[in-house]
Amino acid sequence: MILHSQKDFYSGLMFSVVGGSFAMGASGYQIGTGARMGPGYFPLILGLMLTVLGCAIAAKSMLTPTPDGDKIGKFAWKPLFFIIAANLVFGACIGGLPIIGLKPLGLIVGIYLLTYIASHAGEEHNFKEVAVLATILAALSFVAFILLLKLQFPVWPAYFTA
Repeated sequence: MILHSQKDFYSGLMFSVVGGSFAMGASGYQIGTGARMGPGYFPLILGLMLTVLGCAIAAKSMLTPTPDGDKIGKFAWKPLFFIIAANLVFGACIGGLPIIGLKPLGLIVGIYLLTYIASHAGEEHNFKEVAVLATILAALSFVAFILLLKLQFPVWPAYFTA
């Protein structure tokens, strides 16, 4: 077995493992049929599609030659840290942290913090662009999740309500 592209092979392997895990997890729920879908139908189909995509990418990595072997470079710790931190902060904003007495900060504050923290994962950081992006994301999220879908989670910090 000759790997022409290490990046593609390991990406395909990762997709296959994640997709297979989701498919196996979804099989614990009622699947149903295409006409009458159960709660496990959608994650099962997505997991299987991701597994097939991963296998195709891994197979392509062994069949299609690349000039330099497409080696895997050094691990990007900075983007990984900021993206994970941004998602954890967003989750804390939506649900609060009762262990330390932090009440929920709400969707709007959460989106601003998520966008600001995640923007540090890149090489450049322009505060004005981040502010515009956060404002657009907050407005669209409010319309989609609160007004249209009528989801019940805090929009504004709990400190503002009685």
